[in-house]
Amino acid sequence: MALALDLSGRVVLVTGGTQGIGRGITGRFLDAGATVATCSRSDVAPVEGTTHHVCDVRDPAAVTAMVDAVVAAHGRLDVLVNNAGGAPYALAAEASPRFHDKVVGLNLLAPLSCAQAANAVMQQQDDGGVIVNISSVSAVRPSPGTAAYGAAKAGLDSLTTSLAIEWAPRVRVNAIDVGLCRTDHTDDHYGGDAGVAAIEATIPLGRMGRPDEVGNVAVFLASDLASYVSGARVECHGGGEPPVFLSAARPPS
Repeated sequence: MALALDLSGRVVLVTGGTQGIGRGITGRFLDAGATVATCSRSDVAPVEGTTHHVCDVRDPAAVTAMVDAVVAAHGRLDVLVNNAGGAPYALAAEASPRFHDKVVGLNLLAPLSCAQAANAVMQQQDDGGVIVNISSVSAVRPSPGTAAYGAAKAGLDSLTTSLAIEWAPRVRVNAIDVGLCRTDHTDDHYGGDAGVAAIEATIPLGRMGRPDEVGNVAVFLASDLASYVSGARVECHGGGEPPVFLSAARPPS
């Protein structure tokens, strides 16, 4: 990148920060010089240069204990990236109420619990803090097969705007609506290289995003360059999805 951001001295917590998009976000904050803590539900090997916490972010008490541990270790918390989330494919008519409850809990209520715990710390700091919610393009378009997930992400986008007002001026809150990203599990999910190539042909920029590119946006939102950005929803999707009718109808000759 032509412009390097220096976040030295900032303490960052990335939920779900050891794999996939979360790992890309973690890496970019490390590149910017930040002190980074991550968490996951299991005791996995930490990303080099980070500290790792075992925490089920759906448990508010566990979240509070984790944030307290981060502050005890580093003296402060400057940035929270609410990245943990996701959902397996399931048709809405066939999924159980328990399934829907878990999906909404992980993708909406858990980020709220993490944000509440982080905000309690940030409001006491002279320079406040920043919360970045990792949302999805599923929040703003139909999400068949992951309907509860899309609805939860739409709720997360709405939550972002409300918290940005309630917690201003000390805490800035923004969301990133992420499109299709290439991760270790992409080929399995979309049927291998051929399936991925067919999907990428529909993306205006011609490819899926990389986790570190989502990380670039998160670092920007956490930096002083975004000091007047709050309550925003930043789309990171390679240009979005062209209208289906453009490919369904033949252009006039």
